[in-house]
Amino acid sequence: MKLLILTQKIDINDDVLGFFHGWVAEFAKHCEQVTVICLFQGEYDLPKNVKVLSLGKESSKCKLKYLFRFYKYIWQERKNYDSVFVHMNQVYVVLGGLFWKAWHKKISLWYTHKQVSLNLRIAEKFVDNIFTASKESFRLASDKVRVMGHGINIDIFRPLENKSENSVFKILTVGRISPIKDVKTLIRAVAELQITNYELQIVGAAGTPEQEKYFQEVKELVRDLKIEDKVKFIGSVPNREVMRYYQNADLFVNMAPTGGLDKAILEAMACGLPVIVCNETMKEDLRSAGYELIFKHGDFKQLSQKIDEIFRIDMDERKNLGEKLRLVVVNNHNLRNLILNIISF
Repeated sequence: MKLLILTQKIDINDDVLGFFHGWVAEFAKHCEQVTVICLFQGEYDLPKNVKVLSLGKESSKCKLKYLFRFYKYIWQERKNYDSVFVHMNQVYVVLGGLFWKAWHKKISLWYTHKQVSLNLRIAEKFVDNIFTASKESFRLASDKVRVMGHGINIDIFRPLENKSENSVFKILTVGRISPIKDVKTLIRAVAELQITNYELQIVGAAGTPEQEKYFQEVKELVRDLKIEDKVKFIGSVPNREVMRYYQNADLFVNMAPTGGLDKAILEAMACGLPVIVCNETMKEDLRSAGYELIFKHGDFKQLSQKIDEIFRIDMDERKNLGEKLRLVVVNNHNLRNLILNIISF
């Protein structure tokens, strides 16, 4: 297969989209040639059969230039691909769909978001397949939808060997600091804890003015609850380095509501870390754990109780719980299996 991939960013150092670098590398193992068109190009280290073409956002903010380069690239490379894989940005399908259909290219879209926009509806008409992580992460009815699970690199995201017990109980959350991530609920939950030897690590940063405003509100809440000594704002961490925070933590918490399947939860599970979430999408994946690991969205008192429950089990039992959760990712959300399944369609 010769594959064209369209994505927002190729940058191994990006905290949010850095994971896709690994997806491209995995595609390259199973394709004769991979051509990537990205909006923004940063640092990358990819196999020789991968060509990266940037629309130029790293050096210019001219959307007309992006559009010109998009059409230039899909035309000049048209003999170098027989299939198209668009990651999240369905607008590329809207822009290129007619041409790809005329050139007899198979078109696939990866989309994991609850929003159903007009351009998504249009894109659905052009594509042959729509891949998504869970049935809740694609809300437009279509017989083209294929529920695939996520793609986690289990060789990178793995438990720390010979992990020693922490002197303090480390609670971790990872992701953009934004209203949808509901960091305030976690802050209120840890403030309710009766235990004192804990530390909350928040990995992530604000990416927009709205998120920055929310971040300031979060920091103000920490001050109001007088837990500044318990909460550590780590900031953004490249995806390829974030696993060390998972590996050294005792518990991962995710407060995002039911909707798309948050990749950070699965990365934590792959690292053998117990998790507490409020996303009902995770019910089936967490069923084998033997613990009730889902709390009601926004219920900080219930979340606090569940954190306390995990704190009170011994390290061996926590390790056993983590092993069960890792097995879920290995079986259902393994990057290698995901890419092979996508290619098979």
